[in-house]
Amino acid sequence: MNRSPVWHPFTQHGLNEPIPLVTHGEGAALYTDDGRRIVDAISSWWVTTHGHRHPRIMAAIADQARKLDQVIFAGWTHEPAETLARDLVAMMPRELAHVFYSDSGSTCVEVALKMALGYWANRGEPRHRILVLEHSYHGDTIGAMSVGARGVFNAAYAPLLFDTGTIPFPAAGNEQATIDALEAACRDGAAAFIVEPLVLGAGGMLIYPPAVLAEMRAVCARHGVLLIADEVMTGWGRTGTLLACEQAGIVPDLLCLSKGLTGGALPLAVTMASDAIYDAHLSSDRARMFYHSSSYTANPIACAAANANLAIWRDEPVLERIAGLSARQAARLAPLRALPNVRNARAIGTITAIDLTGGGEGYLSRLGPALLARFREQDLLLRPLGNTIYVMPPYCIDDTDLDRIYAAIGEAAGV
Repeated sequence: MNRSPVWHPFTQHGLNEPIPLVTHGEGAALYTDDGRRIVDAISSWWVTTHGHRHPRIMAAIADQARKLDQVIFAGWTHEPAETLARDLVAMMPRELAHVFYSDSGSTCVEVALKMALGYWANRGEPRHRILVLEHSYHGDTIGAMSVGARGVFNAAYAPLLFDTGTIPFPAAGNEQATIDALEAACRDGAAAFIVEPLVLGAGGMLIYPPAVLAEMRAVCARHGVLLIADEVMTGWGRTGTLLACEQAGIVPDLLCLSKGLTGGALPLAVTMASDAIYDAHLSSDRARMFYHSSSYTANPIACAAANANLAIWRDEPVLERIAGLSARQAARLAPLRALPNVRNARAIGTITAIDLTGGGEGYLSRLGPALLARFREQDLLLRPLGNTIYVMPPYCIDDTDLDRIYAAIGEAAGV
């Protein structure tokens, strides 16, 4: 077979690792050209919520494709985008009354950062500093990298990144240090604080309690610092509720949503903003408009997929499925806690994770490639974050596939 010209993301082609060719998917499984059935234990990078090729979403895509494929969204509109915006406003916290479309998690974070800075600029107040949480990850575009943890992900691009203020992660027993550091940074007049609510994804599936998120929100409110909630991964039920912010009883000033927005079928993202942020850009002066767009903003077919996803949430017992999956995963995680090579077994909603000892820590742990190969050979799509193995499956996964996943993890942890 000739070498493919494709340059894959987060792939070191110099290692010559096999890259399976996937032909189709259904439910919680993917199928390859050599006849293998692969259990998708990570929802194809955290996007697939209801399962691959969900009939209602596929039907909505096909129906919309027969009507309108694409139209410029600057100064024009279409029914799927209007319906989606209205339904999102009705579904999300009422304070988030404005919907701005983009294409991915990274871009909706970029939008939120620009909205936050535009808010202060249009108010004539010199606030520019963005505060971030230690170990965070918000994407791979320049602004998103700037507000993420500095390290192997972005070391080569350091000259492009802007400075931020880093708040220590609220590790168990050290929560007050986080709150104190945030208080001091906000007192100095920060523009915004961006967080992954309750779970830091690529940083190692690090979990912190809702009470800490609630207190961080209160600190920002006291000092007028905008709170940006990056719910790209945590939204759409991953932590057990529609939004992770619900568990803390808070509403951010800006909310970033993507991944599960279309059920994982097509790329689409939104940044939802409060009246105050929208009004700061509202003027008869064209210089005060929000300067951001992309060619495919609010693509009609992607919006149709998202509308079908919202209909599934309205019509079907999605939260009950999530609760059931959470319980089933917790039961299978429990025996792993006793294994000598396992530490910090943890769970929140439909996400479970463990850290393995003996091979170094962090994304470049030598355990990562070995584990990836091992799981691939067992027909499991598990993609460890270095020495951290996590499971985040579609909500439709059955007990047989869950047993396969956790049996494989147990075997790998026992080696």
